[in-house]
Amino acid sequence: MFTGLIQQVGKLDRRETVGGGLRLVITAAAWTPPLAEGESLAVNGVCLTIARLQGRKFACDVLQETLDRTSLGAKPPGCALNLERALRLGETMGGHLVTGHVDGVGTLVQKLAVGRDWSLKIACDRALLQGMVLKGSIAVDGISLTIAGLDSRSFTVHIIPFTWGNTGLSELREGEAVNLETDIIGKHVRRWLESAGASAPLTMERLRQAGFGE
Repeated sequence: MFTGLIQQVGKLDRRETVGGGLRLVITAAAWTPPLAEGESLAVNGVCLTIARLQGRKFACDVLQETLDRTSLGAKPPGCALNLERALRLGETMGGHLVTGHVDGVGTLVQKLAVGRDWSLKIACDRALLQGMVLKGSIAVDGISLTIAGLDSRSFTVHIIPFTWGNTGLSELREGEAVNLETDIIGKHVRRWLESAGASAPLTMERLRQAGFGE
């Protein structure tokens, strides 16, 4: 589990083919405490396992399912990658609950400076948009953001200067793909409502019975 608060921006050093699969070798600054083989790490919002360590570099194997569902397979050497270690029990929860299981890929269609901030408009499939709500949370390339605008084809997020300067968002260009993970709590609520039957009205009693609320 992650929070969507990026701890480092690493660089893709190279791509390797290992046993017919893809392995990403990533360079990053030193971590405290140091990384360990077998540890989970979110790379642009994708939960990966560290398979090998060598100095400031580490390697992660990428499943075909991950390549099919995320933008990692298209990333070129030298590109910036958002990195976050898994959340440990007792640590501060500063963003929102992010699993590292990407729901799909969106496309950056507009990148606009708004004073000191930036506005990003991202287009994606309707199925993903149905899992979003205005002012709700969304993970974009692993970054916890708030949905500021929402329509039938896209959503908009606003980026403060700190996030812009401490993540890989500033390197994105219009037309590039981004990994998207919608809010896990919203997914469970939606799934429960679907399984309960669309004809049944939503009431506070039904929500309490499902474990939401007091």
